[in-house]
Amino acid sequence: MPNQKPAVLFVCLGNICRSPLAEAVFRAEAARQKLDAEADSAGIGNWHVGEAPDPRAQAVAKKHGVDIGGCRGRQVTHEDFSRFTHVIALDRDVLAALRRLRPANATAQLGLLLDAVPGREGEGVTDPYYGEDDGFETTFSDVASGTSALVRKLSETR
Repeated sequence: MPNQKPAVLFVCLGNICRSPLAEAVFRAEAARQKLDAEADSAGIGNWHVGEAPDPRAQAVAKKHGVDIGGCRGRQVTHEDFSRFTHVIALDRDVLAALRRLRPANATAQLGLLLDAVPGREGEGVTDPYYGEDDGFETTFSDVASGTSALVRKLSETR
């Protein structure tokens, strides 16, 4: 979709950890690299609709100069597959669920975030929700690598 403004939806399970981090870090990186792009995030499930991100995700974001406090959980919709140019899953299980949900008339490209990182294709971003606080740092690092590479890739196709 050359010359179309990129619009990227990041999707994880509940939309309170990985995907809001990816959305915010992507926005910051797109601004830094001067890429005019839209970003949003959603979850496969409806467990956290309307909720703010996990406090541990907010803390790691703030530590790295990114604010995700205004994000609110939402569930992915069929319309998202046409509204966005790219629907990016944070792990393989989420990607499989997105493939099942994807309507026949969908126009968005599907992929994994780390597919944009050379040597990390096919890898998922670890879900830190049930782990210790240091897992959020690992998740942030993976999200930062993936979003930076994705912004570069999208910039090259414009």
